[in-house]
Amino acid sequence: MPMTLTWTHKPFPALTLPELYALLQLRSEVFVVEQTCAFQDIDGQDQAAWHLLGYTEGGELAAYARLFGPGISYPEASIGRVVVSPRFRRYGLGRQLLQEALATVAAQFGPQPIQIGAQQYLQQFYEDFGFRQVGEGYLEDGIPHLHMVRP
Repeated sequence: MPMTLTWTHKPFPALTLPELYALLQLRSEVFVVEQTCAFQDIDGQDQAAWHLLGYTEGGELAAYARLFGPGISYPEASIGRVVVSPRFRRYGLGRQLLQEALATVAAQFGPQPIQIGAQQYLQQFYEDFGFRQVGEGYLEDGIPHLHMVRP
């Protein structure tokens, strides 16, 4: 059964405290607890990011990504912290999230290449959106990753 989210994107200073709490809670739930990965999620880059938030009809944060202009994470624009809440998986929200992220990057920063650091098991997912692996794979916090670029 498809699910449609309501999307909003904001720079860090425009986030409300409840929005900030919800996005940090979701990132912690998935990247730290679910993936059993002790890492510094709050890395000092949130302030330079645009935050893409996807809400259910009931107002629950179901999907999130962090978007950067060129020169912050990589020379190219970038998308990171791509996450769908475990409660809302299997509705195709990952695809909706990435489509919305790509459109938002283009709207905010203009059409340009986008680089990501993708978990290796998601390589085909990102390739479906035009990303291609560049360079060798690497370990980040014990998880195999790939640098990928969408021209």
